[in-house]
Amino acid sequence: MIAWKSLLSPGRTRSLPSPAARGTAAVEVSALHVRLGQREVLSGIDLEARAGEVLALVGPNGAGKSTLLAAVAADLPAAAGTVRIDGRPVGDWSAPELALRRSVLPQSAALSFPFPVEDVVRMGRAPWAGTPREDEDDAAVAEAMAATEVAGFGPRPFSALSGGERARVALARVLAQRAPVLLLDEPTAALDLRHQELVLRICRERAAAGDAVVVVLHDLGLAAAYADRAAVLHDGRIAVCGPPAEVFGEDLLSRVYRQPVEVLEHPRTGAPLVIPRRAAQRI
Repeated sequence: MIAWKSLLSPGRTRSLPSPAARGTAAVEVSALHVRLGQREVLSGIDLEARAGEVLALVGPNGAGKSTLLAAVAADLPAAAGTVRIDGRPVGDWSAPELALRRSVLPQSAALSFPFPVEDVVRMGRAPWAGTPREDEDDAAVAEAMAATEVAGFGPRPFSALSGGERARVALARVLAQRAPVLLLDEPTAALDLRHQELVLRICRERAAAGDAVVVVLHDLGLAAAYADRAAVLHDGRIAVCGPPAEVFGEDLLSRVYRQPVEVLEHPRTGAPLVIPRRAAQRI
């Protein structure tokens, strides 16, 4: 097992997060602008993610979804505007303190060394080393691996897993971190139907437990079924944000995606079903 405690300076005092009241803003984004090179990728973003909710970021390729998530995570600097987590600008937190407050799942999970799966998941516990909650390590790792259905291959090297299995192990690492803000970038991209549903159910469970979950999704059906609110990004701006049943309109989505769509009501749940508008096929 890797000695993660050795990675943190002994005796350093870190401010631990306090539980947020349901419905309060865990993440606040104000007038955010982000530039990549000479191009402004995000322009004037105002957004908040609340404790106890799932917020989906949707939109076409290049709309700025992953850039927004990276800026919220403090992995990309803002050219202007502010991002606050737990009431403070992200730049005011030390890296260890920020890691106690937000966990990040990137689009791809890659490791240079063949770590066993359990050790990869245990990496998520590193921020808690030297705090009163490090005693939760074993329970947090076991719970996360069970939730993501990866407990059966704990001793296997991460490099020997399929793409979908790696994605679930990476999610388990994020869950084991037990941060109150989860930032997930396309967590369903490499997954089959069963595990797509599993991941979004986990998102709902974390929100029900009081966490703020921000998830980038391409599947509008998943966003409609599981998100409390959806922010539709278009050309680096938020076109609309609100409950999917209210904001997933045919005209808006057709314009944003540059593809005519139909929005139907699910016959059992009432959630919006978004499907491309296709010409009738002749047999």
